[in-house]
Amino acid sequence: MGSRIRQIMDDDLEENHEIKVTPFIDVILVLIIFMVAAPLATVDVNVDLPGSTATPAPRPETPLFLTLKDDLTLPIGNDAVPRPAFAATLDSRTKGDKQTRIFLRTDKAVAYGDLMEAMNLLRGAGYLKVALVGLEAAPAGDAAASVPGGTAAAP
Repeated sequence: MGSRIRQIMDDDLEENHEIKVTPFIDVILVLIIFMVAAPLATVDVNVDLPGSTATPAPRPETPLFLTLKDDLTLPIGNDAVPRPAFAATLDSRTKGDKQTRIFLRTDKAVAYGDLMEAMNLLRGAGYLKVALVGLEAAPAGDAAASVPGGTAAAP
């Protein structure tokens, strides 16, 4: 900041008419930076990714579903299986093939710890290929068909 004070005989301060240049230069530099940076920020860069040459894995003819219900029962397919006989029943369903992929699905009410316990049962039985399956929600138009009697209940 530049200022000067001159003492005059009548004790009045002389007016200083000089422009303070430093803030003016700062503003100009910021404007120049934005003028250069703004067009660079809006430029689209095309990225060409290579196409996949891998063949998709074949789907199993009859997938083996394991369901963890909210009461913590573990039915294999549609058959309820007691936990002590879980490994033996799973071996009979897969014909002893430990490389069979098991599709694990669960209810919303099941806690994460219970899901991990079911996965530990599978690992203890020797089945390491587990696929977590999400159930698809029914469209809003099919809501009436899912209620017994064919009519949706009013709230």
